[in-house]
Amino acid sequence: MIGYRQADPRYPFLWSDPSQPAARWHGEGEGPAHYFADTPDGAWAELLRHEEIHDPADLATFRRALWAVDLGDQPAKAATLKPAVMTGGRDTYWACQQHARHLRARGAKRLVAPSAALLPGGAAGCEVADALERPADPRDGRVVVIFGDPAGLVGWKAVEHGAPPAGLLPRVRHFGG
Repeated sequence: MIGYRQADPRYPFLWSDPSQPAARWHGEGEGPAHYFADTPDGAWAELLRHEEIHDPADLATFRRALWAVDLGDQPAKAATLKPAVMTGGRDTYWACQQHARHLRARGAKRLVAPSAALLPGGAAGCEVADALERPADPRDGRVVVIFGDPAGLVGWKAVEHGAPPAGLLPRVRHFGG
């Protein structure tokens, strides 16, 4: 499986130590935890949500790298919390972190959950038919989180200094919205 991750191009695209700041599926000191979207739009949406970007004019200020990373075929444990918790605001992080701790205590090295950053159907891409690009059927985005040492995760920089597409903004589940 290929996962997508955006990152500041000045730094490595994965964490290699536990100093990583806490996020939805891991708490302080529980890193590294590597978050991947199942589509490039999902990776960009995570950035837009985190940075609370609503204005298309702000997109021109970003220069991020977009990576395609081979996640391998190891199974991921599905997160089983209520959708509103898995996609909620920062106030739901504690429940997600607790759930991830529970899964890790039972041997899970990976988890898969709905994308908190994309609205339902927001991961749709494009297809070509009759020599024209058209929107593909809508689909929901997913996030894969891999816990621990990043050894064996191979990435390819697909974009060195890019910005999210403006058309993505209406598909982002913003904090508080």
